Amino acid sequence: MTKIQESKESFVRNVFESISKDYDLMNDLITFKYHSKWKKEIALIAKENNAKLILDIATGTGDIAINLSELKDSQIVGLDISEKMLNIASDKIRNLNINNINLEISHAEKLKYGNNFFDLISIGYGVRNFEDLISGLNESYRVLKNNGKLIILETSVPDNFLIRYMYLFFTSIYIPLISFIFTNNLNAYKYLLNSTKEFPSKKKFKKILNSVGFKNIESREKFFGISTIYIATRP
Repeated sequence: MTKIQESKESFVRNVFESISKDYDLMNDLITFKYHSKWKKEIALIAKENNAKLILDIATGTGDIAINLSELKDSQIVGLDISEKMLNIASDKIRNLNINNINLEISHAEKLKYGNNFFDLISIGYGVRNFEDLISGLNESYRVLKNNGKLIILETSVPDNFLIRYMYLFFTSIYIPLISFIFTNNLNAYKYLLNSTKEFPSKKKFKKILNSVGFKNIESREKFFGISTIYIATRP
C-alpha cells in the first residue's frame, strides 16, 4: 500500500491546497464556465424544497454556499478540509457582504452535528475525493432530517460510446495542457482527471446511494454527461 493510499485525506488536502489560487479559473476552463450554471441549479432545487438550514460539504472556494445564501431565511454551513480553499471562500463572502454562511475545516466522514439536523446537504465536486465514500455518505444521511435532500454535483464519464471516447481523448490532452499553461501543477490535475475516471458510473453511484438508505434518487446529466447532478431523499 502506497503512502497516498494510506492517507487519502492528507493527499487530497495537499492537492487542493496546491491549486487553491487557480481553482476557480481552472473550473471555468475545464467546464467552459458551465459549472456556474450547474451550481445555481443546486440553489434552485434547494429553494423548491424550502430548505433553510443547509450543509455544503467540500465547499471549496464557496460558490455553491454563496448561491444558497440567497435563499430566504437560510443559514449555510460550508465545510472543507483545505484551509487555503476556505480562505478564498471567506474573501468572497466578505466582499459580497454575506452574513449567513459559516465556514469550517472538517471532513465528510466525521461531522460534528447531531442526527436529523439539516434540511439539505449539497456536495459540489467533492464525493469522489472522500477518503471513504460510504462512510461520508452515511454521515450525510445521519445529519439530514427526514425528507431532507442530498444534492450532489459531480464529474462523470458520458454513457454514449462515441461521446465517451471523444471526452476521454479530449480531456487526456486538454486538461494536462491547460493545467501546465495556467498552473504549472500537472500532477494535481492528473489526479483530478483520474479520480473522475475511477468514480462509479451513474448507475452504480445511484445504487450506492440507495444502499446507504436514500430514496427517490434522480440524476440530471449536464453537458453530454461530463457532469451529473444527483438528487436523493432521506426518507
